[in-house]
Amino acid sequence: MRIIFSLLLTCTFLQAQDLKSYQLYNKSGEKINFSSMLMELSEADVVLFGELHNNPVCHWLQFELTERLYQIDSNLVLGAEMFEADNQIALNLYLNDSIDAESLDSNARLWSNYETDYRGLVDFAKDHNLPFIATNIPRRYASQVFKQGVESLDSLADSIKAWMAPLPFPYDAELPGYKAMLEMMGGHGGDNFPKAQAIKDATMAHFIVLHLSEEGIFLHFNGDYHSKDFEGINWYLNQYQDGLNIKTISTQLQDEVSPLDSASAGHADYTLVIDAQMTTSY
Repeated sequence: MRIIFSLLLTCTFLQAQDLKSYQLYNKSGEKINFSSMLMELSEADVVLFGELHNNPVCHWLQFELTERLYQIDSNLVLGAEMFEADNQIALNLYLNDSIDAESLDSNARLWSNYETDYRGLVDFAKDHNLPFIATNIPRRYASQVFKQGVESLDSLADSIKAWMAPLPFPYDAELPGYKAMLEMMGGHGGDNFPKAQAIKDATMAHFIVLHLSEEGIFLHFNGDYHSKDFEGINWYLNQYQDGLNIKTISTQLQDEVSPLDSASAGHADYTLVIDAQMTTSY
């Protein structure tokens, strides 16, 4: 019995050694390590990191990627969905040491998980004198599109329109992601629902293009849905500027990180598969 117990214990130990919280895959569905992905991403003009907002592995890898890309190319520009364009002034004041963290919290609409999940990225930009771009449309105007239609934005002051993609913005109702949103809502809200999403995507792409570095990389953090399947921000980037080298990362959850499930594959240039049992930050 002792021998059997010892064998079982050994097998359990060996299996525990193989436990992994995540695995990276390339576009072909082959396993790739972080270093190899890093070197390939260093050749890009824009990197769209599609995250799960409450997943700590995403946020850890975002910081690691930021730090390593900066070591390769210091002409790095950071940007994020989590900051709305009308908060850029407050964000710049913080980056320039003109206000402290408490004042930033008072003057910008920070996400509830900012301290745990995004402050490290902002402080990295601050410590290394990097731009950090607030790329998202102020949420009240995306909400306005949903409630009143995109045409309702035409009457806004030019100073407010400066916080969003130039109007009228291109829109393709046949993109699978927007069609799926409409189907998910059962037609409720009509075209306004996917258009409210689209103006977020268009605005983020607009501000990315506006702040592209001639020699460096724009590393952008956004919810996975905003760049999944090479749509959303990715699609708008190609509308606003030809010839960009865009790389996307999509985050997927699986019960086991290997092998790559067919449902998880093909959504991006790189797939970050995370163990579905991983704890969440909220």
